[in-house]
Amino acid sequence: MVCQMTAGEDIAIRRKKLRYRAWHRGTREMDLVLGPYADTHTDSMDDSQLDRLEALMSEEDPPLLTWVMGQETPPDHVDKAFLAEVIADHQARVGK
Repeated sequence: MVCQMTAGEDIAIRRKKLRYRAWHRGTREMDLVLGPYADTHTDSMDDSQLDRLEALMSEEDPPLLTWVMGQETPPDHVDKAFLAEVIADHQARVGK
C-alpha cells in the first residue's frame, strides 16, 4: 500500500525536520542561534524561505559562528540578507 502525502503534510514534515536540525547542529552555540529562529519562523515560511534556511544550515558550524559573531565576512555564495535576519533575531532574543 502506497501512502501519498499532500503538499501541506509534506511542508509540515520539512518544517519539523528543519527545526530538529537547527537544534542538533553539533555545536551548542549554533543550536542556540538557529534553534530558536527555526522554532519561531518555520511555521510561517514558504518553500523558498525554507530553501534559504536549509542553505544556511548546510554551512559548517565553525565558519557560520564566525559570521554570526561578526568576526569574518561570509563568502559570496552565502545569502547575506537571510543571515542578517537570523543574526538580528538572535540579538533581539539575547538583548545585544
